[in-house]
Amino acid sequence: MTRVFNFSAGPAALPEPVLQQAAAEMSDWRGSGMSVMEMSHRGKEFMSILAETKALLIELLNIPANYKVLFMQGGALGQNAILPMNLLRGRNSADYVHTGEWSKKSIEEAGKYCRVRVAATAEASRFTHVPPQGSWDIDPHAAYVHICSNETIGGVEYHWTPDTGDVPLVADMSSNILSKPVDVSRYGLIYAGAQKNIGPAGLTLVIVREDLLGSALPITPQVFDYQHLAANDSMINTPPTYAIYIAGLVFQWIKDQGGLEGMARLNQAKAGLLYDTLDASGFYTSPVAREDRSRMNVPFRLPDPALDAEFLKGAEARGMVQLKGHRVVGGMRASIYNAVPMAAVQALVAYMKEFEAKHG
Repeated sequence: MTRVFNFSAGPAALPEPVLQQAAAEMSDWRGSGMSVMEMSHRGKEFMSILAETKALLIELLNIPANYKVLFMQGGALGQNAILPMNLLRGRNSADYVHTGEWSKKSIEEAGKYCRVRVAATAEASRFTHVPPQGSWDIDPHAAYVHICSNETIGGVEYHWTPDTGDVPLVADMSSNILSKPVDVSRYGLIYAGAQKNIGPAGLTLVIVREDLLGSALPITPQVFDYQHLAANDSMINTPPTYAIYIAGLVFQWIKDQGGLEGMARLNQAKAGLLYDTLDASGFYTSPVAREDRSRMNVPFRLPDPALDAEFLKGAEARGMVQLKGHRVVGGMRASIYNAVPMAAVQALVAYMKEFEAKHG
């Protein structure tokens, strides 16, 4: 069977070389006689996988020595609670920037643990832009400032790093991590679910500056205490071993593509082609402000929602799947993460023009 072009928002497409290598190593990893799924997480085989995966991530992101890399479970939604448990550090409030559905979820969850101040919001524009830095009202006594660097549902992305002064900047980078270079030193903490650009669902990355460790709330479970995890190399309990293994293969694939600079060039080219098509069309529309358009998730609308089902049916017949927009916003959405090839975007653009010619 020919593989489809998968535009899923997550779990998302993985690089074919990674899938092929994982298949080849499924029952016998490098002569061990075991699948990675069968290994003891404390055995020498898996410990070497963990070390190699972490080293590759540190190299790709150029993570400074005063940061810890944690491999956790629970996804970004879990981090919405784990984060305030660890980072309040005796303070009673945190600032959040509201740019869409995922920011909203973060705000709601954090509100169970502290007072949440909305330092800026894009609600007035129906979350079609990133609030400019000049509109932010940051409390200098806040425990941290939280952003979602790419809103998967709304297709809004930060293309700049906020300046939060002495208040640590925290970012949910679940849907654009490893898609472009990032200056990690500008952040106090970065977290990301794996199922967009890293690997299968079940793994969550946390990159945290060392000085923010050690002040978890007394109610914090040991398995969610960043300092305890860091001291035990994320091995308090059994980590998501197979997801870590796949992440390591993906990290190596990214390195082979030219690292994050190579990824950024490819992602800009893919997104540019798709947005140019939308802008040149009198049929499709893109709701997001041009300067804040996501390179990962591209929402667009047809002139009549009654055409949506036909558009999706035609796309699937041509081997393109998962283009239906999120139920919250409707329309269409093409998620074009790292592993989605240029050929997929070219096929989509060709189909969009064909559909427009027929119905425009």
